[in-house]
Amino acid sequence: MSRPFFSLLTASLLATLAPRAWAQDAEPDNLPHETVEVQAKRLDSVRNSLSPQTGSSVYSFDRADILALPQGDNTALNQVLLQAPGVVQDSCGQIHVRGDHGNVQYRIDGVVIPEPITGFGPAIDTRFASQVNLLTGALPAQYGYRTAGVVDIQTRGTDMAKNGEAAGEISTTVGTKGNREVSGSVGTHSDNWVTFFSGDWLANDLGIENPIGSANALHDHTTQGKGFGYASYLIDASRRVSFMAGESNSQFQIPDVPGQTPNYTLSNSAPVNSATLNAQQHEENQFQVLSYQQSGPWNYQVSVFHRRSTVDYTPDPVGDLVFYGIASQIHHGDEVLGTQMDTSRALNETHTLRMGLFAQHENAIVDNTSSVFPADSNGVPTSSTPQTVVDNTQLGGNLMGAYAQDEWRASPALTVNYGLRYDHVNTVTDAMQWSPRLGMVYDLSNRTRVHAGYARYFTPPPTELIDTRTVALFANTTNALPSNANTAVMTERSHYFDLGLSQIVSKSLTLGLDAYYRQVRNLQDEGQFGNALIYSAFNYAQGRVDGVELSANYHQGPFAANLNLTRSQAMGKNVETGQFNFSPAELAYISNHWVHLDHDQAWTSSGGASYKLGDNHYFLDWTAGTGLRSGFANTDHLPAYWQWNAAVSHEWAQSAVGALNLRLTVVNLLDRVYELRDGTGIGVGAPQYGQRRTFYVSVSHPFGA
Repeated sequence: MSRPFFSLLTASLLATLAPRAWAQDAEPDNLPHETVEVQAKRLDSVRNSLSPQTGSSVYSFDRADILALPQGDNTALNQVLLQAPGVVQDSCGQIHVRGDHGNVQYRIDGVVIPEPITGFGPAIDTRFASQVNLLTGALPAQYGYRTAGVVDIQTRGTDMAKNGEAAGEISTTVGTKGNREVSGSVGTHSDNWVTFFSGDWLANDLGIENPIGSANALHDHTTQGKGFGYASYLIDASRRVSFMAGESNSQFQIPDVPGQTPNYTLSNSAPVNSATLNAQQHEENQFQVLSYQQSGPWNYQVSVFHRRSTVDYTPDPVGDLVFYGIASQIHHGDEVLGTQMDTSRALNETHTLRMGLFAQHENAIVDNTSSVFPADSNGVPTSSTPQTVVDNTQLGGNLMGAYAQDEWRASPALTVNYGLRYDHVNTVTDAMQWSPRLGMVYDLSNRTRVHAGYARYFTPPPTELIDTRTVALFANTTNALPSNANTAVMTERSHYFDLGLSQIVSKSLTLGLDAYYRQVRNLQDEGQFGNALIYSAFNYAQGRVDGVELSANYHQGPFAANLNLTRSQAMGKNVETGQFNFSPAELAYISNHWVHLDHDQAWTSSGGASYKLGDNHYFLDWTAGTGLRSGFANTDHLPAYWQWNAAVSHEWAQSAVGALNLRLTVVNLLDRVYELRDGTGIGVGAPQYGQRRTFYVSVSHPFGA
């Protein structure tokens, strides 16, 4: 029987009630392979019990769900998450969860991985995940800082190799738009060791969204490499030490727009064709995590993590000057070192206590060397000979937090999770907050479950995205900024309310309904205010976000389908930091009016279906929306769009080389032409169109157990 296309259920179905503590019978250290596997999986369960979900909304993708997407293992993480309710797509691999620009936290095996400068969506290879959970809503006290959504990834390893044999898969993909991809993964068991490694290399001619909507972009080649490794050693039946590391390295050409007219004149320069510019961006991200885990009366995991992220933008030294009046060589770097501890104990049959600590130190640098033309007070160039402005900055600081919470089984039908966390940040701002949390799950019947929650949130500014430009340095140049500003981005504080209902209609059909409201002070937003694909953070003084989500999941025999529909609104008022990125007219308007955030999309839908017939498997999914915001102060929005993706696969259990899987995929099946961005709106860079129709052919070979 085919697996469900998506295991997308609301929290009321997926909220896990704390399991009983594991028995502590002594067992020998050198265990046979079968016992190693059992004990490792048991420790995985204990680790997962450290993360309660009571009262939150949880959407889950297991291996079968990921493989049931049209692109299967080649699906980028952000594209996987688009199949959950309340997730909106944007350009450059960005996603927006429940009306937030970013504010997404990533965890791997329960450990927080600080987000890199360019976001994790394109940087993480989904083939190393055994399950991806997206938690949203009123989160328990364990979750802090980035709280619009928590992407919790559980790694593969214990689900692969058996009886000491290596197992894995190698695959290759070719396609239109110059696509070439080679990937592989392997897992092993040996004595008390479990290891898993995966890698992927990709090259194509559609690295960044096309700014002109043609079938093929100009100057848009990319090469990307990703790798992940995991190793764990089972000390005995109740103790384990593990290490994991990941890295991504990507090179992008910045797409060109033909037919542009130069706005400036550069002395001793030949005419420049806007279709032949050569700006590029290089992105590198890496992380490492060392963890020690123990089960017993107290279950706990202690981890030390490190993350380094860099972005380098190289302009076209002549083209950027004559078209934009500035050519900047930009280097952004950010490095984080930290530790995390989570612990739980079942006090009795009705109460489970959880506590934890988190601390990190961060250093960020920005090196910006710009060529600009001198100009008068009206921005009119006074010379055709450029001058150089160097604006290098560095900042660092600390972030720490602690929490305690109790999961109380008040009755067989009611579970309450209440807690309190404390957070303190000292980077570009110095702030602290005590944050109460309350979540409840109540079974009205064996088919109907209600969940509700309240959370007080404390969201520090993203250090890696703080714009540290010195406004005075660019005075009387062609990059003079329209206003001075407060560059010290402020900590966001909000009250979050969430209420949801799930209904098992039949063995085949499950429905979910969720509503949320967030009241915000110092609302954080982000925008692209230059040619580099680097975002800068700023604050609105006030914010409000609300929405309603509907999800449906159907599975009957070989057929499975799901549908998500979301109505959302995200508004802000009065820009209070980063004002130099706005025109005086925009600042005046926003100071007296509630405006839509640039990533606000009124209606969003996603879903898909799959059907298995013999050795053939058919897949279909879609995303649709009414368009992101555009125009002066985001007072308009782009036209509605939809995109269908489809695939068919065939499996050979036996062939000359063993098992084989052939998959044909079509992205944007109907070749719809639609804009994600049109170059207008608050913090919006160049126009960007959705991917045009693209064909892929993949061949994969699983091996081993």
